[in-house]
Amino acid sequence: MRTSRPARRAFLVVHVVASASWLGLSLGLLALAIAAVTTGSAVTVETSVRAMKLLADWLLLPVAFATLFSGLVLSLGTPWGLARHRWVYTKFWLTLATTAATVLALRPGLTSMVRDVAAGEPPAGSHGILMGPAVSLTAYVFMTVISVLKPWGLTRRGRRRRASQRAAQTAGRRSAPV
Repeated sequence: MRTSRPARRAFLVVHVVASASWLGLSLGLLALAIAAVTTGSAVTVETSVRAMKLLADWLLLPVAFATLFSGLVLSLGTPWGLARHRWVYTKFWLTLATTAATVLALRPGLTSMVRDVAAGEPPAGSHGILMGPAVSLTAYVFMTVISVLKPWGLTRRGRRRRASQRAAQTAGRRSAPV
């Protein structure tokens, strides 16, 4: 399946913008988490945790799904393929894992912290609040690096496909009339 050039460019723009947004959101979440953990002010902790919850609820998931969807379309609609190159395959699984972590760990954890802060208690596991943004930021920087460098070469599937394409080209040249 191949996408047209205008569609491919549009999806590439969406993918780059969504990925950069996800990276920026993670950096913002990390800054808010650091503010919550290092301050002695209950007001700053409450404000930071509520801001993190707001960002996670309204921006993080739409950006994550836009990144995942546009990446899938690009991988399936271009010669890069989803399972032909190790860097694409790695990015796909990391994107899926970080999206799942956002849904299953970060958002529920922030919800319970907001509940604790609203009750006037210190948020439970407040140092753990740093882990999600730190891990995701590391993952997004890593994915950006491999997107630029494109390391590791082809997967087994990619090598088989390339070999069969070359064999078909060679056979086509032999059978072509002179």
